[in-house]
Amino acid sequence: MHEIICPHCGKAFKIDEAGYADILKQVRDSDFEQQLHKRLELAEQDKRNALELAQTRMATEMQMAAVAKDSKIQELKAKLDAIEVAQKLAVMVAVSKVEKERDEMKNGLERATLEKLIAEKSLKDRYETQIKDRDDTIERLREMKARLSTKMIGETLEQHCEIEFNRIRATAFPRAYFEKDNDARTGSKGDYIFRDSDESDTEIVSIMFEMKNVGDSTATKSKNEDFLKELDKDRTEKGCEYAVLVSLLEPDSELYNVGIVDVFHRYSKMYIIRPQFFLPIITLLRNAALNSLKYKSELALVRAQNIDITEFETQLETFKAAFGKNYDLASRRFQAAIEEIDKSINHLQKTKEALLGTDRNLRLANDKAQEVTIKKLTRDNPTMAAKFAGVKNQGLSDVE
Repeated sequence: MHEIICPHCGKAFKIDEAGYADILKQVRDSDFEQQLHKRLELAEQDKRNALELAQTRMATEMQMAAVAKDSKIQELKAKLDAIEVAQKLAVMVAVSKVEKERDEMKNGLERATLEKLIAEKSLKDRYETQIKDRDDTIERLREMKARLSTKMIGETLEQHCEIEFNRIRATAFPRAYFEKDNDARTGSKGDYIFRDSDESDTEIVSIMFEMKNVGDSTATKSKNEDFLKELDKDRTEKGCEYAVLVSLLEPDSELYNVGIVDVFHRYSKMYIIRPQFFLPIITLLRNAALNSLKYKSELALVRAQNIDITEFETQLETFKAAFGKNYDLASRRFQAAIEEIDKSINHLQKTKEALLGTDRNLRLANDKAQEVTIKKLTRDNPTMAAKFAGVKNQGLSDVE
């Protein structure tokens, strides 16, 4: 028999072995359930803590990834903005330089045009002055016609012209050549050849002269035109630029008596004059040749300026081509940078999707953890069932 004291009233009572064993069994079963319940609660609490910690860690990592992604995007956007600003600045600088060079070239062209107009006006004024001087000389020489005609009586026309030229040679034509044409190797020859040169011995003008007096006419050649073909042939063979027939033939012709007559319609650069116009024709042709040389020099200067402009345009086109090449290169690099930015954005997007997938998997794991029970853990698992049974028996032994 066993004596048991009631914990409430303090009375002692006796029970047999069977009753004592039954009471002991009840006590052990109740204690085991309490301990198992506490352990399950602790396990549930640990599970919740682990889940909360995992969720907090995942949220932190997602927040850090989002911050890193935003920082990367801002950095890439800043680089993109810097590239765009640099590109616009380069274009503005290049356009400004081109416009400046264009304005300078335009001003140069306007200046050259103005200088050309001034030069043309100056040449026109000089030519008009020379024409007026020629007209005055012609009028003055007309008055000398009678006296000259009288003076030439008793002397040949050739002698008259040679004397007149030698009289002013030293002052008017110090470097000139005026001699009889004695070269008959080609079968014919003129009367006199005039050549004048500048300081550098460059020929200014050359003239083949033929003198015809009244006594030089024949039955077949009595007019001035009868001698022009032969004179043109002599001029060509002796390499002279101009040909002049000094003639007293056709004394009553108003055409030849009026002054210098050009016959360009028959023969190039040929004139017919009376003796009184011998020196004036030399002076006029020589001055015209000097003006022509000056005009040619001015023309050469204008051509040189045009060449400079052409070279500038060539350099401008070269610069445009180089600028276009650099612009294309910068554009390709810009596009490459854009592609890299797109790749980075795609990579960040994939990272975001992976994190979101992880979050979904964690939720699924949490849902599955919530559904875990002792029965489900030990179902169809004898080993785990035996383990839990052992834990339960151990608990009972501890109570005893």
